Amino acid sequence: MNLIFIYGPPAAGKLTVAGEIAALTCYKVFHNHLSIDCVEPVFEFGTPTFYKLIEKIRLDVISEAARENVSLIYTFCYAKDLDDAHIDKVLEAVEKHGGKICFVLLRCQREELEKRVVKESRKKYGKANNLNILNELLDKYELFQPINARESLIVDNTNLSPQDASRRIVEHFKLL
Repeated sequence: MNLIFIYGPPAAGKLTVAGEIAALTCYKVFHNHLSIDCVEPVFEFGTPTFYKLIEKIRLDVISEAARENVSLIYTFCYAKDLDDAHIDKVLEAVEKHGGKICFVLLRCQREELEKRVVKESRKKYGKANNLNILNELLDKYELFQPINARESLIVDNTNLSPQDASRRIVEHFKLL
């Protein structure tokens, strides 16, 4: 099982690129808002129970996919240092079943993020969709840095189409 772990700031194009990779590889897409959408109607966003349940859902799905040898593309908004415990749990869930993780940091210039964050397509999944939320997240967390102690392919897609970005990722990790 391969887990393509795409991370980066809001509006960097993680889900869009994941969809393009899935079209090329037939990998399944498990994006971070699936777990949020499952829990948020019952538990308020940001509460301890909310975070506990979304992490449980994410880890259970990833672990079962690894056990069943189902390759996945997982999207995540990684905040340097804050999310390292989650990364360790994902690594354990995949590697204990013999799977491999391919980390991809999707970057984009802030000015482009500001253009993308207000696009209508972001509202479908309840994503950060205004400049205030984007700027608050970018100012509060370190969202442009690679995951600690793990090699990541870094793709700047400021001026790169989702198709070109996905081809780079597929070619780099030899997914075909």
